[in-house]
Amino acid sequence: MIPARDGEAIPIRLACLDLAGTTIGDIAMVERAFADAIATQGIVPGTGAYARAMVHVHRSRGCPTIEVFRGIFPDNEAQAQAANLTFERSYQGAIGRAGLVPAPGVMEALDDLRDAGVKVCLTTGFSRAMLGGVLEALSWSGKVDLALSPEDTGRGRPMPDMVLAAVLRLGIEDVRQVAVAGDSESDMICGRRAGASVVAGVLTGVHSRERLLKGGATHLVGSVADLPALLLGGRPLQPTAASAAL
Repeated sequence: MIPARDGEAIPIRLACLDLAGTTIGDIAMVERAFADAIATQGIVPGTGAYARAMVHVHRSRGCPTIEVFRGIFPDNEAQAQAANLTFERSYQGAIGRAGLVPAPGVMEALDDLRDAGVKVCLTTGFSRAMLGGVLEALSWSGKVDLALSPEDTGRGRPMPDMVLAAVLRLGIEDVRQVAVAGDSESDMICGRRAGASVVAGVLTGVHSRERLLKGGATHLVGSVADLPALLLGGRPLQPTAASAAL
């Protein structure tokens, strides 16, 4: 339980967890797929344009992949769509060759949360088709209560739509009963905009603790494996200095 400002304990009933870089350790696969996609559009490694594009990719992680490419090709929707298609094919090919594995401790954390009555929703910047492929590769259909892509809700991160859609679909009474966890700044902004009591920055992914705090993290955890201790009160983790002032 999370102490409220007025002293009332607020039980967490829903955990919205990011997918890539948070619950699965696929950072290198995702980065390679972005690089492949950009290269097919004539932006090749070793050029200034390529370096700038990859900086944009890093800054935009967690956002819908199509929006990332629209940021790189702002005046050419066809080019952005083509790059996004290449990204999906490259990532799916990598899954076919190497498979996917959960991040260490994730399966135990999912079991602990759901055994305690906490519903689990996975959120992602991938398309619905990509999300389906990832869940199939992981055999996670029975491990979570819901999985959402930007296509399912209208807008992706940093907008709060996926978290709020999970609240509605899973019958959560109060947004303060929600915890959001992810490895990107956009995850943190999304969680704060949705009104979640816990917005946990996970230090296994793409963005530094400074970026996560800048996005509004209320807590920092080493990995998703630490979430049950934070959310269920067994071994509470201290909030960040930033959250203490909120």
